[in-house]
Amino acid sequence: MNETEKGPLPRAEAEEYASWFKALADATRIQIVSLLARRREPMSVGEIVAASGVGQSTVSHHLKILSEVRFVLVERQGTSSLYRINENCVSCFPTAADVVMGNPVPAAPACD
Repeated sequence: MNETEKGPLPRAEAEEYASWFKALADATRIQIVSLLARRREPMSVGEIVAASGVGQSTVSHHLKILSEVRFVLVERQGTSSLYRINENCVSCFPTAADVVMGNPVPAAPACD
């Protein structure tokens, strides 16, 4: 059977990929992921607010969504939280797009 004759993705895999795409379906969340990926170091909510020009409550809301899908990891330090990009999960995202589109992909690291 060739690739075009195969059925759809298994439901659990499709649901996980859908949650990733949904998490990135907002321009502010894309900006936050981009900022954290480019900085390559943990940042506080205040630092993200200052860099993005978005209000604190909005940034906190978006960070919660991004952390739920593991694109962003939270490091608690006393009463503060620092946020950093999850390199493993973000590196899987292009592979997820290829899988959804039925393209062959190389073996990718687990997204934990």
